[in-house]
Formats: sequence, structure tokens, C-alpha cells
Amino acid sequence: MKILIVEDEVLLAMELESEIDAAGHEIVGMAADSSEALRIIDEEQPNFAFVDIQLLDGPTGIEVGRSLASRGIPYVFVSGNLKRIPDDFAGALGAIEKPYTMNGLHNALSFVESYVCGKAARPTPPPSLVVAPAVLADMSA
Repeated sequence: MKILIVEDEVLLAMELESEIDAAGHEIVGMAADSSEALRIIDEEQPNFAFVDIQLLDGPTGIEVGRSLASRGIPYVFVSGNLKRIPDDFAGALGAIEKPYTMNGLHNALSFVESYVCGKAARPTPPPSLVVAPAVLADMSA
């Protein structure tokens, strides 16, 4: 998958980049604010994104997420405060809470890949991923 990372903490973004690369995916861009994220979305058209809620320009990750969802690009939030996620998850598949473990991130990425790419009929979400209500409903249908 072509993946976008939207994260304002450089070390976390680099750590995430390393894990995604090790899993065999392509990083199409990294953004620390909403305008850079939207530019990359337009230019690179990622297949998936990891989006932090709090970016350099404020709590604009939700807006970035809604933009991804409106384009049909699946994503998950990566945040230290999951209470900031709207009830509808702003179209996200789910959320990974910071701090996360590398094993938890890897398991979440495997689930996302299976769910998005259809590699498994009904993948089981790992404990490291809080799955959005709409995804749970889809999985039980």
C-alpha cells in the first residue's frame, strides 16, 4: 500500500515510517500540519493514512481525516487522547492510542491491510486498534 503519515512529532513519525517500511509498504509522504497533509493527499493519492489529531497547526487531524474519508481513502487515527475523536470517528477505520508498542502497531497494520485489501474475509481486530463503530457493523453484517 501507498501510505501517508500525518504526525507532528518527528521521532514518532520516523518510528512509524520505519515500521511501515519494514512491513513492505511505500511511504508517499509525511506531514506535520494539515496544509502539507492535504497537498500530499492531492499529489500522491495514498491508499491509506495514519493521522494524528493534534498537528503543528492545532487539532486539525480530524479535518485531514474527513478529507481522506471524502476521497474514499481509509485511515486510522494515532493519538494520545482518543476522547478527542468524534463519535462517527470522522470516517476513520479506527484508532491506535499513543504510546503504542511496535507489536501493537504491527498487528494494527496487518489488520488494516487485510481489511482494506480484502486479504481476509473477516479479519479480527487486534487489541491495539480501537475499531470504529461503522467498521464493527460492517464486519458483523
